[in-house]
Amino acid sequence: MIVRMSGALMRGLLVALLIATPALLLPDVASDQSQIVVLAALLAAFLTFVEYNSNAPSIVEFRDAAPFNRMRFVALFLTVFLLTAIASGKAEPTSLSHAITSVGTIIGNAIDFPYSPVRLIVLMLPYDSSADTISRVRSAAGISYLISLMAMIAFVASVRLWGWPVRKGAFNVWVNLPRFDPTTGGDVLDRLQRDARFNIALGFLLPFVIPAVVKATSDLVDPISLQDPQTLIWTMTAWAFLPASMIMRGIALSRIASMIHEKRRRAYKNAAKDIEFQTA
Repeated sequence: MIVRMSGALMRGLLVALLIATPALLLPDVASDQSQIVVLAALLAAFLTFVEYNSNAPSIVEFRDAAPFNRMRFVALFLTVFLLTAIASGKAEPTSLSHAITSVGTIIGNAIDFPYSPVRLIVLMLPYDSSADTISRVRSAAGISYLISLMAMIAFVASVRLWGWPVRKGAFNVWVNLPRFDPTTGGDVLDRLQRDARFNIALGFLLPFVIPAVVKATSDLVDPISLQDPQTLIWTMTAWAFLPASMIMRGIALSRIASMIHEKRRRAYKNAAKDIEFQTA
């Protein structure tokens, strides 16, 4: 119980630190923004603590199937931290901010080719955007997209090379998929495969669809202003992380479906052998 509570407390503190990172590192943050960030960080920390401290899961998937959630958290934290370092370097330049900005510029320019997600993000900006704004958005999009790609590659490697999620024991569907009801909606295997394909397809399309939708609706509603550093950080983080998270979830569901299929195949094979033995 003490180990579980301490682990839940540590996770809650890390989530709170993640949410508060831009407000802590950026200079000249308004007091009202700081209050909202503190409230959001405390709420997220409390919800995370309650989720991981309870025996029965509620909303967090793959809770006991490490390192799925750890990879997602590391990718999210790296994205927020690096984008915050770039934004803070505009007002208070440091050697670290210069290095990260240079790397972001190189990555952004390399990925900014026709029809790429980064190019669509740049085209989403208003026509009167300054060259500095375009450069910052391109660098932020390049870094966030690269980190998301690295997280997906790392998770695929953990599945293919290290046998996730059964390397350290049996996989409990009830604990790791609390929102999945195996008793409704037809065959479990078909549902898992369908959900896996849907998550992978949607995760692949979202980086392309989101900028196009924002650009198409800019005449009807006020477009998102990326001049504010915190808005830029969280917008680029969500744009890159949410699709990557959906693709990782689809890969995980596909892996679970393949495990169920293999278990059924062995069960049917053993049942056939038993029937042959009884009739012999």
